[in-house]
Amino acid sequence: MSAKPKILIVDDSAVVRKSEEMLLRKIGDFEVIFAANGAEGLERARSESPDLILLDYMMPEKNGFETCAELKGDDATRSIPVIIISTKGESENIDTGLGAGADEYLTKPVDGPLLREKIQTLLEQA
Repeated sequence: MSAKPKILIVDDSAVVRKSEEMLLRKIGDFEVIFAANGAEGLERARSESPDLILLDYMMPEKNGFETCAELKGDDATRSIPVIIISTKGESENIDTGLGAGADEYLTKPVDGPLLREKIQTLLEQA
């Protein structure tokens, strides 16, 4: 891991990407990179080797669960911690996300101190 952890934000909403970037900059010193959908997220994960991925669930073409399952099924990306962040907080969604391989599942709006705690824990474990 580099001195400044690299975090990939994958979300189809430019507003959410910017909001999550601002939150990350507030809670820590991170290099932040972006992808606007699941397919682009897979590409960026493979080419940029981020230290952690924040992944939206509801996206067109390839949702977060499908993207997470592909990330965790690929030798090149399986060890990258993934936090799914979604407005869908029902237990079946959480179970599906964790079943797809996500390391954590948080609901929007994201609590900054909780996100910082989860990121620190996952980066230390990686």
